[in-house]
Amino acid sequence: MSIKLIKDHPILDFGHEEKKMVTFTFDNKEMKGFEDDPIAAALHANGIQVYRITPKTERPRGFFCAIGKCSSCFMIVDGVPNVRTCVTPLKAGMKVETQKGRGVLKSEEGEER
Repeated sequence: MSIKLIKDHPILDFGHEEKKMVTFTFDNKEMKGFEDDPIAAALHANGIQVYRITPKTERPRGFFCAIGKCSSCFMIVDGVPNVRTCVTPLKAGMKVETQKGRGVLKSEEGEER
């Protein structure tokens, strides 16, 4: 799958030529995105629409407010649940996973809390 980006805009300059392309994984699939772009933007550019499944109704949620206020973009990032991917910068090697339910924290020993 290729990344879809707006390249030419009559007013805005996205500056992608200056950004570094990095590799990350989403649900164990390798993907590419621009370093320091929001994780959600990289997922969106790769065609990903579902970021989490709600706890009670088991409904899919995705990119919504884009300012870190709504919780629709909660995902598990590098083993940490409830990360607001719309405001968290993408870094090389990140492991991003769809979050199902409320998310589970693990202790340093790997036990669920």
